[in-house]
Amino acid sequence: MSTENKFTRDTLLSQLNWTDLDADYLRQLVGLAKIEDLAGAGLATRPERLGDVTTALMPEGATGKALLTAREPMVVCGLGLVQLALNAYGEGCHFEANIQDGGRVATGDVLGTLSGPSGPLLQAERILLNFLQHLSGIATETRHYVAALQGSDTVLLDTRKTLPGYRVLQKYAFACGGGYNHRIGLFDRVMLKDNHLAVAGATGGDRLTDTVRLARSACADLPIEVEVDTLEQIPPVIAAGADIILLDNFATEDLKTAIALIDGRACTEASGGIQIDSLAALGSLGLDFISTGAPVHQSTWKDIGLDWQ
Repeated sequence: MSTENKFTRDTLLSQLNWTDLDADYLRQLVGLAKIEDLAGAGLATRPERLGDVTTALMPEGATGKALLTAREPMVVCGLGLVQLALNAYGEGCHFEANIQDGGRVATGDVLGTLSGPSGPLLQAERILLNFLQHLSGIATETRHYVAALQGSDTVLLDTRKTLPGYRVLQKYAFACGGGYNHRIGLFDRVMLKDNHLAVAGATGGDRLTDTVRLARSACADLPIEVEVDTLEQIPPVIAAGADIILLDNFATEDLKTAIALIDGRACTEASGGIQIDSLAALGSLGLDFISTGAPVHQSTWKDIGLDWQ
């Protein structure tokens, strides 16, 4: 890596922690889930009868305890949302976790214990499981992808292919699985993709160099990443001092050529059609990063039960 580059591979490494997430934002997400359940939020015509008509039939003043139990092996994620969900339905409910996010569990392991008034526990059950099962699915799938790169110095990155409203949670789950986070949004990195270059008339030559240099001068405090889809675009991008060159949908032989051509003068990132079966081979090429949205959008929910005691 040239010393002229402000942003190096190590400075670009970032993983969201639970404390990085906005608690008020998460409470809003939980609140939305609650009014979907209790008040038909999202329907053009709201129901005449609101509330939980089933739990209303339970004995008044009842209390209880329930266990969150893994029904299959997984990497756990989202435990911080459990207490937020309980708080949304009433006072006096508590959650004690047996494991931290990012931890592995086997079938039958207890993730934690819920206790308190039975009404709020019953009402919160579905939404807290929805969060846990979805986020644990992403964390588990990401761990499989990271394992496929074992022995390589190449780092796995996520993408912005996330559900609206759930981006920070899905990226957090990716980090819990051992991956690293790419840009969070349009605000934290200049990323000149193929469509930006097409609009600017800067798909090659001096015009491409000038466009990247403009980005560097206008946003000196941000990493500058440029997507290329041909080997011919690489020299103009290097000349402009880009921090990262994204090699989009390059064949393996072209990736080898591109890495040699860049020769450490910018970070290298491969993206486009990345699948778990190709990671071992790609990880042997000397890339700095591989980015893929697959662990998020191809993950499946994990089976977690709430078992009443």
